[in-house]
Amino acid sequence: MSYSNHNQTRRRLLQGAAATWLLSVSGAGWAAAAQVIAVRVWPSSAYTRVTLESNRTLKYKQFMLTNPDRLVVDIEDIQLNSVLKTVSQQFQSDDPLIKEARIGQFDPKTVRLVLELKQASNPKVFTLDPIAEFKHRLVLDLYPAVGRYDNADDPLLALLEDYNKGDLESKLPPEAPLAGKAGRDRPLVIMLDPGHGGEDPGAIGKNRTREKDIVLQIARRLRSLIEREPNMKAYMTRNEDVFIPLRVRVAKARKQRADLFVSIHADAFTNRAARGSSVFALSKKGATSTAARFLAETQNESDLIGGVGMSGDRYLDHTLFDLVQTATISDSLKFGGEILKRLGKVNKLHKNKVDQAGFAVLKAPDIPSILVETAFISNLEEERKLRTSHFQQQIAESILAGIKAYFASVGNRK
Repeated sequence: MSYSNHNQTRRRLLQGAAATWLLSVSGAGWAAAAQVIAVRVWPSSAYTRVTLESNRTLKYKQFMLTNPDRLVVDIEDIQLNSVLKTVSQQFQSDDPLIKEARIGQFDPKTVRLVLELKQASNPKVFTLDPIAEFKHRLVLDLYPAVGRYDNADDPLLALLEDYNKGDLESKLPPEAPLAGKAGRDRPLVIMLDPGHGGEDPGAIGKNRTREKDIVLQIARRLRSLIEREPNMKAYMTRNEDVFIPLRVRVAKARKQRADLFVSIHADAFTNRAARGSSVFALSKKGATSTAARFLAETQNESDLIGGVGMSGDRYLDHTLFDLVQTATISDSLKFGGEILKRLGKVNKLHKNKVDQAGFAVLKAPDIPSILVETAFISNLEEERKLRTSHFQQQIAESILAGIKAYFASVGNRK
């Protein structure tokens, strides 16, 4: 090889090495930069939630503009990508709060998101750390402006406002009526709580059946059955695909002076062979079984998955936990036992007695409260059954029969 050919070959090798090095540096830099990997929108009558999921924590600034009303969010140290470019397509025309969305590269290091609003709104913007299958999230919750919280039949908006202020307890009744003591001047009130919702799908079956959808369908069926009873009234913690914090679910039951609280679920387990219906009550002394402890941990994680933006809430777990009366838990166990008997007639029971653990959603101090695991959505056969209107109706009828039997046992008219 000649000297000139040797130099040309050496230059090509050095150029190739340099290009490879630059590519690796560029790749590392790109991997280290924040990137939005998903955008999701959850509209509801209570509030609209927008989440931007990313591989790293997003830095942001927010401000409001008027004429027209707009929420502006500047996301720093990020580049507009194909996911962000689809933001405007995520919003529905029937969204009660958001008219349209615009997004663009405001400057070389800032992406600006503008949400034009249909009405004056109060935004809550915060970030969430990775949990379950979610990575980092920037959450934009938009609530109707103050003065739109006067729906006595459904106080959810007012409760959410109090929750966001960290003052959930202030306007709640001092205590709910004891079950069986409702009196003849008003119907017996049952609060139905379809688990999960919105950003929190709950358990997901092998055939992609989502727990949040199934339990909402069952709760609606049960509400219809209860409303046909001459001396009963049913309310629901949610009647839409919306995330409701666990404490707000409890608070809504207390606000409506519920006589009973029924949380409806269809959970999963790591072993797909697990099957059967179960009923759970609160425990003050720890879980009565490993399975109950595992289930309580997964259900209590709902707030982290759905995203609780305020940490200063004074509706404290420990305070409520200490206030729970032994008599209320005793009533919950009796109530759960009546439900379990009826469920056993339409499905195999996972356990023949009411199990107990520290479920956050069962912590109303004065309302007998149970959590019903209708079936295991992780079991292929039970997932199939859960999807059928026949089985959903059977579950609803079984719960109603248990409610009526419990009230009969404590001396109330049906």
